[in-house]
Amino acid sequence: MKWLFATLNQAPASNFMPPAGTEVARQFDNLYSFLLITSFAACVLVMGGMIYFALKYKRKTANDKTPYISHNTFLEFLWSFIPLVLFLAMFGWGWYVYHQMRQMPENALEVHITGYKWAWDFEYKSGKTSSGEMVVPVGRPVKLIMTSKDVLHSFFIPSMRIKQDVIPGRYTALWFNADQIGDYQVFCTEYCGDMHSRMLAKVRVVPEAEYDTWIQENDANLSMTERGQKIWAGKCVACHSIDGKKGAGPTWKGLYGAQSHAIEGGTVTVDENYLRQSILEPNAQIVAGFPKGVMPTFQGALKEDEVTALIEFIKTLK
Repeated sequence: MKWLFATLNQAPASNFMPPAGTEVARQFDNLYSFLLITSFAACVLVMGGMIYFALKYKRKTANDKTPYISHNTFLEFLWSFIPLVLFLAMFGWGWYVYHQMRQMPENALEVHITGYKWAWDFEYKSGKTSSGEMVVPVGRPVKLIMTSKDVLHSFFIPSMRIKQDVIPGRYTALWFNADQIGDYQVFCTEYCGDMHSRMLAKVRVVPEAEYDTWIQENDANLSMTERGQKIWAGKCVACHSIDGKKGAGPTWKGLYGAQSHAIEGGTVTVDENYLRQSILEPNAQIVAGFPKGVMPTFQGALKEDEVTALIEFIKTLK
């Protein structure tokens, strides 16, 4: 496929993989190369050994008898121990790369992504929006907070070696730190209808100064946080304070990121999905000390971008 070998001016092409755009992608490629070489060496040893012994001990005359060959304890230990060590090394290496891919850096630039049949929309905290193209600065961690308007999609950037399902009704997340300026192709890799193959987008990685200029261009909208504050002032201020005071509902101050937020029957970590569920399904997880059924659902009362803006406002209330 031609897209698999699309090249960037700043990165050399690979015979097997798209040019790597991040350090994590290069770690992924190193692990893949190790697995490939190790598997090839094992195949040569096993198949070569079978051919060698088949020729060495083949019957040469009709009267040949099968020789008695005793076992060798040391060799039996080696051909069990060496694969074990290799498998453990692969597991440890794979876990390390996976951990790097899934450990979201703090204070990363956050971009909200909405997938729908058949396009990708991008929204920044400043209120800037774009469709079909995401612009990010080089050398800066970027966290992607994603959801779908309709069916299951999957956001895939081959050059970053990252892919994540995008699910209606909840948020999923990815991150990357591009260290090469250029354009990177985005695909949907979950079949979502007859135009699935055309659900494409671009990630444009630019210098920091160019990004700052772009984010401010034609930006007459309120920021996401400002829109969220406006929604709070109109719909939520009666029950939820932002200064720590208890009301009919829990305060929002310091709520986001709480590791052991008490609810009936246990505790939860307050992340984007918990906040979304609390807005749309308020009786699903009742905060300890508050009665059930007091807060109405905002399912249908708030648009998707309004829910997102409200969550972004809550996240600023440290």
